Amino acid sequence: MLRHHLVAIAAITALLAGPATFAQVYRWTDEDGVIHLSSSKPPPGVKAERIELPGAKKRSSTPSSSARASSSGSASGAVTPPASAAQVAGREELLGRLQTRECVIALEALDRKTDGAEPTSATELRRLQQTAELNCSQDPARRRQQEEMAAKLRVANSPQCVAARNQLADMMAPGARPPREQLQSQQAFVDEHCTSPVR
Repeated sequence: MLRHHLVAIAAITALLAGPATFAQVYRWTDEDGVIHLSSSKPPPGVKAERIELPGAKKRSSTPSSSARASSSGSASGAVTPPASAAQVAGREELLGRLQTRECVIALEALDRKTDGAEPTSATELRRLQQTAELNCSQDPARRRQQEEMAAKLRVANSPQCVAARNQLADMMAPGARPPREQLQSQQAFVDEHCTSPVR
């Protein structure tokens, strides 16, 4: 119920924000290598990747006519309508998924690099920590889920899982004829233990 209220509030806020609200998410990396994700445009001068919602209409790359029309009130250009409630909800869902992905990847890398499994530097650890702080949830229950996903990603990236996936690929190669039970068992192991929780 609370989630529906939050979606409704987000939709109303987006509608009140006017034409600047669109169904997209921005992703950029700052000068320290920290990954940022936002539904708001990045600061001026920052080059960002714009991720459109699947099925959303793309904006014109020349905003001058719509900007002139909305600022001057003339009808010389089409004014881009504000995002719909469905677009806002979709954008927030997409933003949440992307933030979870970056959070999980940063947490897994932090765990791997701080346990001495591979060489690192203070700069790299700081970058990963900042990326995690920006993208991981502040909600304790959601943060626990993200940490569990990071632990699963660590296992999926382990040498044992790399070997298990390679063995499965060999078993499925043209000409290979492993017993069906062995193939099913290997596939089940990979599915259960060695599948990344984030794409």
